[in-house]
Amino acid sequence: PPSEVSLWAQPPGGQVALGDRLVLSCAVAAGTGPLSFSWHRGGSRAPLGTGPRLELRHVGDNDSGHYQCRASDGDSVAESVPLNVTVL
Repeated sequence: PPSEVSLWAQPPGGQVALGDRLVLSCAVAAGTGPLSFSWHRGGSRAPLGTGPRLELRHVGDNDSGHYQCRASDGDSVAESVPLNVTVL
């Protein structure tokens, strides 16, 4: 199964100015087989995106919140620690 899931942001710390770009990246320390990734905000089930990278080109007021990456190998799912994104 996928092991530890790391999540990081550009700009670092998830603090982004209104209208700027935010890029979130996700990586798994170890896993077997092809991994799929999905992105979620505030515990929502509907994914914001798939793949190891999520890019928000023009961040708005409603984009702040806790973001999480989920990695799945088809059998099991691992989740990153939520990252708090703050729109300044």
